[in-house]
Amino acid sequence: MAAVAGAAIVTAGAFTTVPGLLVTPLHQEYGWERGQIALAASVNMVLFGLTAPFAAALMDRIGARRVVMGALLLVASGALLTGVMTRPWQLVAYWGVLIGLGSGCLTMTFAAGLTARWFDRRRSLVTGALSSASHLGQLLFLPLLARSVDHHGWRPPVVTLALVALAVAALVFLLLRDHPAEAGVKPYGATEFVPKPPPAAGAAVRTLKVLLRAARTGPFWLLAGVFALCGASTNGIMWSNWAPAAHDHGMRATAAASLLSLIGIFSALGALPAGWLTDRFDPRRVLTVCFAVRALTLLALPLVFTSTITVPMLLFVTVYGLVDVATVPPVIELARRVYGEDGPVVFGWTNAAHQLGAGASAFLGATARDAFGSYDVVWAALAAGCLVAALLAPAVRMRGHTCRPGASGRGYPSQS
Repeated sequence: MAAVAGAAIVTAGAFTTVPGLLVTPLHQEYGWERGQIALAASVNMVLFGLTAPFAAALMDRIGARRVVMGALLLVASGALLTGVMTRPWQLVAYWGVLIGLGSGCLTMTFAAGLTARWFDRRRSLVTGALSSASHLGQLLFLPLLARSVDHHGWRPPVVTLALVALAVAALVFLLLRDHPAEAGVKPYGATEFVPKPPPAAGAAVRTLKVLLRAARTGPFWLLAGVFALCGASTNGIMWSNWAPAAHDHGMRATAAASLLSLIGIFSALGALPAGWLTDRFDPRRVLTVCFAVRALTLLALPLVFTSTITVPMLLFVTVYGLVDVATVPPVIELARRVYGEDGPVVFGWTNAAHQLGAGASAFLGATARDAFGSYDVVWAALAAGCLVAALLAPAVRMRGHTCRPGASGRGYPSQS
């Protein structure tokens, strides 16, 4: 079950970085502005974040197998339609809406639900492995896709990804089960057989109620603001604008994709010590350090960006990558400490803010490149945003975390 879930998450992860490879080819073939092309990536990221909380509720209602299959069919359809588009709005509709909705169902909410049902022991190990699966999608596909774009144009790799999604959808249909009881087995490590629970009703309503309660508190807006700045300074700018920024400096697409893959490797590595540090120190301090280091790397990027892969560039990739996903464990822990059992749902909405920030960064970054002729002002602005996030993190109050799910807003802290 973990392997099948990982295959689905890997496939979704591969789709997230492709828009960056399409910016320059589409600009050259159709004459579309970079901002028009980046708008599709922006819509994709926003829907990716907003879909996740409701996808989790839908999985509780009709089962993960149906939702995952539907999600993979959506991303495959969006990719195939992208191959025959002729207008910018079609790119937004196909890559932004269809693939955004589909990939939004294949996030950590899916991984968390699967591990909770299928694993009694080693749950955190499996969750950690699945959380790295999205980055694995970048590592496996991105350099190959970039090489294909260089030699065969942008359409063949897009169609290839669609076929991969269809193949994984077939794998999900054949192998994935919603609960161990369907296969007649116990959860891994469990001593007793666990019957399958009835379909959950009202999960989506509770998701909205938690949002409304949390939105009346200061810590929620601090966490959402910090995580929005996180999304803007990581996947928002990198997934859709890294390749065209490298192209501006004369770097080949294959080399740029290799560097982005290395960032993915160090991101996966950085999440482990970040979790260890969060268990032992104030998570607010961990967040502050991560954002401060990220700000310094973004300020240094224009100074080390060249047409070739140099030692300073590799140093940037290493340090930036290590603090890329390192912000996730402390934000999850802060949500738990402040909102108790509602913490996971609150984190889901905080992650939606992350994707809103990412979507804004993808669009505004490309628009700024069109307006100023380079990305230098973008790196400086994002570095300033990271410094703001570093200052906001210590302001989150970690009180009121004993509130019950469904309790009134009085159980939450009322201000930051």
